[in-house]
Amino acid sequence: MEVLKEKVEEEEEAEREEAAERGEKMMRPLETRREEPPMTQEMLRDLEKKLSEIEIVIPEQPLIVTKDTIDISKLPLSYRSNTLKEEHLLQVADNFARQYSHLCPDRVPLFLHPLNECQVPKFVSTTIRPTLMPYPELYNWDSCAQFVSDFLSMVPLPDPLQPPSHLYSSTTVLKQQKGNCFDFSTLLCSMLIGAGYDAYCVNGYGSQDLCQMDLTRDVCPLTMKHKEVVQEEEKVPPKKYAIKPPRDLSSRFEQEQKMKKQQEIKGEKEKRRKEEEQRLLELEKAKIDPLHGLRVHAWVLVLSGKREVPESFFIDPLTARSYSTQDDHFLGIESLWNHKNYWVNMQDCWNGCKDLVFDLGDPVRWEYLLLGTDKAQLAVAEEEEDGMNDDEDMENLGKEDEDKSFDMPPSWVEQIEISPEAFETRCPNGKKVIQYKRAKLEKWAPYLNSDGLVCRLTTYEDLECKGTLEIKEWYQHREDMLELKHINKNTGLNIDYFKPGHPQALRVHSYKSMQPEMDRVMEFYETARVDGLIKREETPKTMTEYYQGRSDFLSYRHVDFGDRVKKLALNSAESNPRPMVKITERFSRNPAKPADEDVAERVFLILEERIQLRYHCRDDHITASKREFLRRTEVDSKGNKIIMTPDMCISFEVEPMEHTKKLLYQYEAMTKLKNEEKLSRHQAWESELEVLEILKLREEEEAAHTLTISIYDTKRNEKSREYREAMERVMHEEHLRQVEAQLDYLAPFLAQLPPGEKLTRWQAARVKDECLSDFKQRLIDKANLIQARFEKETQELQKKQQWYQENQVTLTPEDEDWYLSYCSQAMFRIRILEQRLNRHKELAPLKYLALEEKLHKDPRLVDFLKVFI
Repeated sequence: MEVLKEKVEEEEEAEREEAAERGEKMMRPLETRREEPPMTQEMLRDLEKKLSEIEIVIPEQPLIVTKDTIDISKLPLSYRSNTLKEEHLLQVADNFARQYSHLCPDRVPLFLHPLNECQVPKFVSTTIRPTLMPYPELYNWDSCAQFVSDFLSMVPLPDPLQPPSHLYSSTTVLKQQKGNCFDFSTLLCSMLIGAGYDAYCVNGYGSQDLCQMDLTRDVCPLTMKHKEVVQEEEKVPPKKYAIKPPRDLSSRFEQEQKMKKQQEIKGEKEKRRKEEEQRLLELEKAKIDPLHGLRVHAWVLVLSGKREVPESFFIDPLTARSYSTQDDHFLGIESLWNHKNYWVNMQDCWNGCKDLVFDLGDPVRWEYLLLGTDKAQLAVAEEEEDGMNDDEDMENLGKEDEDKSFDMPPSWVEQIEISPEAFETRCPNGKKVIQYKRAKLEKWAPYLNSDGLVCRLTTYEDLECKGTLEIKEWYQHREDMLELKHINKNTGLNIDYFKPGHPQALRVHSYKSMQPEMDRVMEFYETARVDGLIKREETPKTMTEYYQGRSDFLSYRHVDFGDRVKKLALNSAESNPRPMVKITERFSRNPAKPADEDVAERVFLILEERIQLRYHCRDDHITASKREFLRRTEVDSKGNKIIMTPDMCISFEVEPMEHTKKLLYQYEAMTKLKNEEKLSRHQAWESELEVLEILKLREEEEAAHTLTISIYDTKRNEKSREYREAMERVMHEEHLRQVEAQLDYLAPFLAQLPPGEKLTRWQAARVKDECLSDFKQRLIDKANLIQARFEKETQELQKKQQWYQENQVTLTPEDEDWYLSYCSQAMFRIRILEQRLNRHKELAPLKYLALEEKLHKDPRLVDFLKVFI
């Protein structure tokens, strides 16, 4: 056994040595291998040949198709094939791309002719279809961009580092309502060029937020407050003889210490504020993008000049926001194009787009594809060589330029159309949500929500959007004319804004609770109100009203209320109004009255039974006249009522020598003021009732939230739809009558003849006579039928009249009313039957003659009836 083991070990060791030698031979250099025997070389060649025959096919990465399957058979021929001119253009583009890659090997390939939805290569310029939309709202660039942003859903590029392999037509993109940034840009550029703008599609590089449509670090435009221009008041120069102010007797040391302490507190607050801002900036700071400067993006460039555009700018079609051409979001441009030409950027983009010059006529900065461009080229001065300026060479150069020129083929895309339903719906499925920095914007299509809500902006406290600060809701087509609702969650204040047309002419309503006699402010459209009320402010104890344009020049009324007296009955604001304590009214200047007689302010002290008047001040005076009336009733020693005494009117006259008011004048003035006090109290009471009525109306409107529908909206307007359906029914019935009129009137009589035989003269005359006789009998039967109905109605009316005469004494008022109504309806029917009978008698001969004429002209009888004529 041991000898056998040793033999096996020796054999295994010999095999290992042979394997090692074969490995060394394979690892030797080529020169060493050439020294091997021919047999070994043949084996190696055979091995290499067999190994070379074994191929491994690496599967291609599947293309991520983000668009739905398209039925190509329904698309036009221009989508599925290219014309000769388009094929020529593709050849020109390929030649241009080869020259470009040869001259600029470090640049990425150009985006020239991607595939369309039918897998046909199409040049990018021919994909743009300039179209002017039939909607006035889509005439300006901002509304066009907003429509494209709302109408389409963004689909990211399959590869963020490369342009897409497909570029679909705008009609397909509108049908699917989704696309990538290149689809967005193509559609927006088509609309802007159609509206008259000098617009271009741009292929370049953008920031991560721009490419991914990430607005979480951007402030919502609806939250930005417009800066109010504060006009500085002109300082009035000090007068020469002005009164000097009193001396300041306060301690300067105390003032300095106080100011020092305030500055310390202010410094601490400023420090805490800066620390908080720094902390928020750190939280909001975007993470470093590893693909910064490499992400491909497409947007729209609008050059200045056309449509009174003062300065060139960019439009991001995904968000509909405009940017300066020097914005940091745009990191470079490869090329741009419109419906006429294609330009390649030859400028360095090391600093983004900040240093780019958008002079497309400069061939040094922008290399164009086609010579036939509408951009004026810069004149390049070239040195002329000797012997090259003769006429023949110039003609040859001109011919070469003509040969090189090539016009852009027309767009292969069909006319872009947006139906009214799609234009109204806007958002995909009628809803779209956009997340901003500390805000969320929601949009809905009109009539999608039962309350008319079309937009909602929710503002939050933090970046996580947890604590709600305020909510703004926009409405459309509300019957109560509600346009905007602003809800502040911190203060609980609600502000409703209304369009003109509210039943109470309400414009703004600010409140915290819909309960009456609470804090609220109501603003009105003064031109829609008879009393000229502009604003009404209400608190539990006061009510203030502001007026404008009144004939009595009233501009202000303030009412102070006291505590309500408790009653055992139902305690409501209408049955138990608040007691009025004081009414203050102010008036504007009446130029028809002297200033001393024109009341500027009057105060009714109801509990104290006093009336205070203050008149307007003269232009040349610094004080105004005043009067105070005591309207208490007193009794003298004999028990007689004292109507007016001099001490019941306290006056301050600026010019006492000019106007001396007698006691009779004071009595008449006080009597007038008593009546005006009653009127003011009544108007204040009516204002309280109006507030209750408005609150009740608002509760009903919020519960119903009825929407108005235009009479031209035949799909939603029930009355319009019913009218249209009725018109369609009438037209259908008319069509059936016409079809019946076209029926063969000889068919019943020709059917009585033997089939297959030719018609003879005698048979033709017989058919004609029978047809006329039958028609005559039908006319007579119809007249008899009308006559029978007439006689039946007359007999029934006579019976009712006889019954009325027999039971007239015992009839109740209800029976008499029924009898009169029956007689009226019966007489109406009798008159109608009489008119029908008379008309039938007039038209029957005419119809008979018309039928006879038709029979004479009938092609089946005309040859036989000529003999009888």
